[in-house]
Amino acid sequence: MKKLVACGLTAVLAGTLLAGCGAQQGGLSKQTGGAVLGGIGGGLIGSRIGSGRGQTVAIIAGTVLGALLGGEIGRQLDERDRLMMARTTQTSLEGARSGQASQWRNPDTGASGTITPKPAFTASSGQVCREFQQTVTIGGKTEQAFGTACRQPDGSWKITQ
Repeated sequence: MKKLVACGLTAVLAGTLLAGCGAQQGGLSKQTGGAVLGGIGGGLIGSRIGSGRGQTVAIIAGTVLGALLGGEIGRQLDERDRLMMARTTQTSLEGARSGQASQWRNPDTGASGTITPKPAFTASSGQVCREFQQTVTIGGKTEQAFGTACRQPDGSWKITQ
């Protein structure tokens, strides 16, 4: 019983600390959720190793390592969403007709969005630029943004506003 209580308390402590980090970015993030689940799993695995004082150390180490690995996996899911959005933005700005929405969707997270470019123009710097409208839907909530991107010498598009 002592093992289970130590494992649970360690997992809750790790989760609470990591949730505080996630709260700074507007709430419980995928990274924090992954860290909490990883911490619980690592603590349970640690509880099966050794006995006495060694087992307590294994529980704590398992919880910490599980939280770190789980948090990294959660963070990468967020990165995939951003990568899919960036790829669609680049492709749309380069080749989509003005007013034609290009869509992206990450089937793993359910996040999705659209990029709708406007007509290209030449900026005072001589760069070809396009204004665009962007929507992003995460967790059923849709946000909309507007911006301007200009083509760089290497052919990529850089958002300037």
